[in-house]
This record gives sequence, C-alpha cells and structure tokens, in this order.
Amino acid sequence: MARVLVGVKRVIDYAVKIRVKPDKTAVVTDGVKHSMNPFDEIAIEEAVRLKEKKIAQEIVAVSCGPAQSQETLRTALAMGVDRGIHVEISGPEYDTLQPIHVSKILAKLAQEEKTDLIIVGKQAIDDDSNQTAQMTAALLGWPQGTFASKIEKQNDELQVTREIDGGLETIKIKLPAVISADLRLNEPRYATLPNIMKAKKKPIKKVSPKDLGVDTAARIEVLSVEDPPTRQAGVILPDVDQLIIKLKEGGHVP
Repeated sequence: MARVLVGVKRVIDYAVKIRVKPDKTAVVTDGVKHSMNPFDEIAIEEAVRLKEKKIAQEIVAVSCGPAQSQETLRTALAMGVDRGIHVEISGPEYDTLQPIHVSKILAKLAQEEKTDLIIVGKQAIDDDSNQTAQMTAALLGWPQGTFASKIEKQNDELQVTREIDGGLETIKIKLPAVISADLRLNEPRYATLPNIMKAKKKPIKKVSPKDLGVDTAARIEVLSVEDPPTRQAGVILPDVDQLIIKLKEGGHVP
C-alpha cells in the first residue's frame, strides 16, 4: 500500500471580495477570512478515498506558510489525514514564496517520508499558477497525471482520466507519481464534530525550509497589484441593424 503526501494551501476564502492595498503592493489579507484552497480539499478527499479502498496506508498533509497554516492542517486532519507537516514560513519570505519553492519543499519531503504518491490541487485560487505538481514531478523525475477527474488502481499502475482541451484523456502511470486534482475528481466531505475533536490530538510536525535545505529567496519582483478594469454596462438594442451599427462604431467589425 502507498504512502500519500498531499499539499494544502491556506488562501483567502473564495466568498471574500478581494481588495487591493492602497500602495498597490499586494491584496488586503489582515482581518480577512481564510480557508483551505478548494482544489486542495479535493486532493485531500481523493487521498482519504484511496485509504478507504486500502490503496493507501498513510496520508500526510503538508502546508507552507505562517502559524495560521496549522488551522488548514487541522481541517485536513479532521477530513481523515493521519498527520501533518507545517513548513513554517512567514513575513516577507512568505510574501515572495513561489510555486518553485513549494515544489522543492514537497520533493524533499517526499524523499524523506518515502512517499509513493503526491496529490495536490491543480491550482490555488489566489495566484492561479498551476505549476506546483508539474515542477514537483520534474524535480523528482516521477511520472505525472495532471488535471485528474478520475483515478483508478489497476495492478501496479494508476489509471488517470485527465481533463484536456479536446475532452478527456486516459493515461496509465506507475508509482511513485504526482497527481493534480481537478474540480470534477470528487465532492469533498465535511469534517464532522467528532473528527474535528480527534484532529486536535493528531501530530503536526514543524520544520523550516532551511531544515530541508531549500532556499526560499525571492525569484521575482512584484511591481504593482491593481484591480481589474470596471466592466462597462451592457446595452439592449432593438434589432440586428442597430447591433451592426454599434459593432462598426466600436471598431469590432469593418
């Protein structure tokens, strides 16, 4: 049976209206509700289902971030994860943390934990980078199944159904491997009160990037963060002739 490592990220809750700081250096995070990245919830759920099917024997959740990231790990533990690892990163170092840093951390932990399978959400809803799974697989030299909408065990391989531009693609990959979870992979369960209480007793190990030998120095510089342009109101036209006139006036058609 496999040992599964799952990456979880603490992000601003999807229901919160994002506001840009007056100095345009970043978005406002103080006093704003945070929660687990929705795609990572799907990754956790899939790992738990693999354990219920006796395919996985242990699930370890990893989160990189400040002290509050432990709340995200506790949520993962309440969903069925066995133990957590908190890679503590805060302050300016966290503000400049990039997917390449997280990939190096996951790759190092996968080696230390003797992991057979890494599952992460296909992207985080704050930066939408969609890079971590691919770079982690490259660093480890493992096969990858990205944008997974279905995972099945077949002998010593995993059959992964992927969502691609042309529809669905089915591939077979051998373990160890890296998988990124797409939206339709499953429906995450809610953490029950008894499991939330049990999660408080499950272990969370604290480490730092330096303990893992990973350099998290900034690799990019954010010049400015700005709100998207205000969308103009629509106009109701009486007929097609008026539509054509409007399109010509706007330079959309010759």
